[in-house]
Amino acid sequence: MKIPVIAAAAFAAALTFAAGLVSAQSPQDDSEKEIERYRQMLSDPFSNPGFLAVDRGEALWSEARGTKNVSLEGCDLGEGAGKLEGAYAKLPRHFADADKVMDLEQRLVWCMEKVQGLDTKDVVARRFSGPGKASDLEDLVAFIANKSNGMKIEPPLSHPKEKEAAAVGEALFYTRGGVNDFSCATCHAEEGKRIRLQGLPNLSVKGKTAQETMASWPTYRVSQSALRTMQHRLWDCYRQQRWPEPAYGSEALTALTVFLETRAEGGELNVPSIKR
Repeated sequence: MKIPVIAAAAFAAALTFAAGLVSAQSPQDDSEKEIERYRQMLSDPFSNPGFLAVDRGEALWSEARGTKNVSLEGCDLGEGAGKLEGAYAKLPRHFADADKVMDLEQRLVWCMEKVQGLDTKDVVARRFSGPGKASDLEDLVAFIANKSNGMKIEPPLSHPKEKEAAAVGEALFYTRGGVNDFSCATCHAEEGKRIRLQGLPNLSVKGKTAQETMASWPTYRVSQSALRTMQHRLWDCYRQQRWPEPAYGSEALTALTVFLETRAEGGELNVPSIKR
């Protein structure tokens, strides 16, 4: 039986319209645009809950604690005792007093113990916040990192141990392991990869993508209702790869951070940002 010409035309038009709907709803570009629009809506300090962590961190920074009953204002983060502006932009770095390359979280724990005489067992146990469990470290990172807003990422690589950390971090980035035989590079060394609606940045090369990614941490994670630091991001990446859980403040995570910061050199910090 022949289909009438008008009916056939209508049917073809309907198929075309339906195909247009599918293509309009599914492209990667549209998803990314909508996610970015959502982030922009919450980017204002009055809309971003991450700035509550900044305020709490400011109070913690000046609070006298520990057996020495002093604040963290005597802590040197690389720019001199108590100087915060620009410090985060140049971390991790080598600290002569500890003779170690440290990221911000490592350094804060060190200062709590050495400067304040604080028992950090409880602080480290609460390193990542959760329901009914605040995190001093997340709050302090938010406050200190915010003091470098608008500044460029400048990973220092003049000390031999800083160069060594960058090399170790690069090796870790490409090392496969765990039950899935994954590495950081499995997800972050090619263009165009994604998990569901989430684009996966290529962090293996220097440039805009790495700059924008690293310059947005710490960030407020809407899905977790919490501010998260780079230590948490790397810990969670290894967890999702089904690797053994890395120790908090380990030299391995610091080395990996050093390598990632070398990819992001020159990126302009804007933190705390906000992510899904």
